[in-house]
Amino acid sequence: MRTILYILQKEFRQIFREKAMLIIIFIIPMVQLTILSFTATFEIKNTNIAIIDHDHSHESRNLIRKFEGSSFFTMSAFYDSYEQGAEALKKGKVHQLLIIQPNFEKDLKRDGKAKVMVITDAINGSAAAIMSAYAHSILMDFNKQLLVEDFPQLNVNDPIQITVSNWYNPQLNYTTYMVPGILVLLVTIIGMFLSGMNVVKEKELGTIEQINVTPIKKYQFVIGKLLPFWIIAMFEFSFGLVLARFIFGVPMLGSIALQLGTVSVYLIVVLGFGLFVSTITDTMQQAMFISWFFMVIFILMSGLFTPVESMPDWAQTVNTLNPISYFIQINRMIMLKGSVFSDFAQQFYSLVIYAVLMLTLSVWRYRKVA
Repeated sequence: MRTILYILQKEFRQIFREKAMLIIIFIIPMVQLTILSFTATFEIKNTNIAIIDHDHSHESRNLIRKFEGSSFFTMSAFYDSYEQGAEALKKGKVHQLLIIQPNFEKDLKRDGKAKVMVITDAINGSAAAIMSAYAHSILMDFNKQLLVEDFPQLNVNDPIQITVSNWYNPQLNYTTYMVPGILVLLVTIIGMFLSGMNVVKEKELGTIEQINVTPIKKYQFVIGKLLPFWIIAMFEFSFGLVLARFIFGVPMLGSIALQLGTVSVYLIVVLGFGLFVSTITDTMQQAMFISWFFMVIFILMSGLFTPVESMPDWAQTVNTLNPISYFIQINRMIMLKGSVFSDFAQQFYSLVIYAVLMLTLSVWRYRKVA
């Protein structure tokens, strides 16, 4: 035990001796959490829409007011011709065009139907689908309003009354959804990169040989190397929870003790992975590139930005090897749903198995040559 304490003392001195490293460890992750939580969103707000009204009638103005009253649309411009609108769409000045055909009101009064055209910039397919759905919803509401005003005897009120209730995120705030995942991402980066490059740095400086000729056992070396970063990552995760609650207003419905218990196991997985990378590399550059290679794959397949269920079957199978995916799911369940251990026991036990395997593999790969 005394040997491990000496190693811990050495590691903490080495960490706090480098001022630049302190900024990387403590300041940068908090800045990233603050920025990414507000900017990493797939919500579609303030869609710029341009109007081309060829009718200029009472009904066409009513339709335009429907779009103006929506919080999703911003009236960007009114054009006189289709060519002007198409040019603005091409240059990216607007996202949608609403084109009201001539005789719009007359066709409504005479035939009971009229045509409008909505053109959407679909270079981003997901965003285009959402914007089109917004426009379609407004047009359907306008249709219903016309029927109520012109044909009150039809009694077109909805026969089924629908009440919508949004659980776990009542305000549909995307920040509430993103913060728990981004918090997992930041402690993962800290744990994996620092634990991996720390051992490799010893190789580059030549101090690893001095450690190897000492009577320090392999398990003592591994614990002494990983425990400082485990403590630092736990501190950052706890501080991130405070920011999530009081800066972003993310609810904390579950047990804090349960959350800290699960992250303590998850960090063992991350640190073990970083240690494994350090055993197969000889320079910090190699360790950084290999760690980043796996990190990019893990992050993109974790469910942080896109649902895992939307991935192909083969990708979902591969994703069973992704520890970030497990803990993002657990963290969101605890914070937003107030889940208890039995709700995510399978994911937790998967992390435990992952932690044992990574530590075993890392210790086996580390060759202490006396």
